[in-house]
Amino acid sequence: MIFTLTAIWVFLTVFAGIFVQSVAGFGLALIMMPLLSHMLGVTAAAPLVALIAAVAELTILLRYRQAVNLSSIWRLALASVIAAPLGVWGLRWLPPDVALTGLGLVVAGYAIYALLRLHLPQLNHPSWAYFFGFGAGLLSGAYNTSGPAYVIYGSCRRWEPAEFKGNLQGVFLTSGLTTILSHTLAGHYTVDIWQYWLLALPAVGLGFWVGGRVDKKLNPKLFRQLVLWLLLIVGVRLLWG
Repeated sequence: MIFTLTAIWVFLTVFAGIFVQSVAGFGLALIMMPLLSHMLGVTAAAPLVALIAAVAELTILLRYRQAVNLSSIWRLALASVIAAPLGVWGLRWLPPDVALTGLGLVVAGYAIYALLRLHLPQLNHPSWAYFFGFGAGLLSGAYNTSGPAYVIYGSCRRWEPAEFKGNLQGVFLTSGLTTILSHTLAGHYTVDIWQYWLLALPAVGLGFWVGGRVDKKLNPKLFRQLVLWLLLIVGVRLLWG
């Protein structure tokens, strides 16, 4: 299995996703899910990416743990925990073409939102967290792409940069662990998935290491724009089938 084309694709895709995450601060699942779905199918890519993302998110959370504001994220976390199993269940019964179309909408939609730099209204009432958390949980369970919902909520709440990074990793990990548990109960973790996960671990370490080395040498704004355009192309490609 280690020397198959699929195994090589998994390794390179995980490296790319972690590298982009470490340099741009986003994009892990948005990169991995479309590329791995192309090779493995959505129903296999979703549980695999959930495992990989949990490792990456825990690593980043340890770095920003002091910036986490529990009072700002507990509503998000609670709603996402409730919704994530529903997303896993929905993915299990969706036809593959429909699932890929939904993933394309999420990826392309987030890329368009970020490229347009929309000025979002400020949300003062914390109860909005339940709405965004529930949506994020559904996306986490189905596609591991809870990020867009969390990012929009954090922007509307006007979180500071450090708090933004810490809070995002906190809710990512919460919804991610719930998603992993849901995939486990649904019997989605096969021997092949675990083998690919073990193969991906060195790619995670390599991605963080290379990203940390080149982070200060890249133009962050230009790199972010390139990633967003790449995501838009990938999302549209998924929509076109």
